[in-house]
Amino acid sequence: METKPVVCIVDDNPSVRRSLERLIESLGLTARSFASATQFLQSGHQEETDCLILDVRMPEISGLDLQEKLSGMGIFLPIIFISGHGTVPMSVRAMKAGAVDFLQKPFDEQDLIDAIYRAIDRCRQGKAEREELTEIQARLRSLTPKEHQVLACVITGLLNKNIADRLAMAEKTVKVHRASVMKKMGAPSVADLVRMAEKAGIRPLTPK
Repeated sequence: METKPVVCIVDDNPSVRRSLERLIESLGLTARSFASATQFLQSGHQEETDCLILDVRMPEISGLDLQEKLSGMGIFLPIIFISGHGTVPMSVRAMKAGAVDFLQKPFDEQDLIDAIYRAIDRCRQGKAEREELTEIQARLRSLTPKEHQVLACVITGLLNKNIADRLAMAEKTVKVHRASVMKKMGAPSVADLVRMAEKAGIRPLTPK
């Protein structure tokens, strides 16, 4: 059974937290609320959060500072900022750092709902991409050093004959390595292999 998306609220206003909790739970989502950024950081819920609703102005650590702190920790959550005293520079800073939306209080309920679903979609997409990258990296680790060399040549677009010349090996051997690379990487075509290599940060060779 698929778990319900988790929406975390960080706002120092208890009535705002209660109101947002009711709204989020009415959508069939899980709501968790925190009175401060510190409380949220200490909760350990960051990894399971699908959407983070953040008040901009809070004591100690502001919403914008929490966004920066999470980024520094390598945690990139889809964030919706809410503010009663937001400024254009604040919203620009938030959006540049990857926020999903920046809503001024009082905001339209539907605008928030739409932003929440956009955030959840972005989170799911990000998780799927990270899982795919982890799988690609595991497949790359299964390749031998020679297969890594052949892979680099294949994604460059070299023919077997050219690869044989470049790596000083028989064309027949290149064919064997190439077939093994395609099988181990689970790549149905060279185009798929190129896409995987790009995701893993492997660049084509420079011409000799």
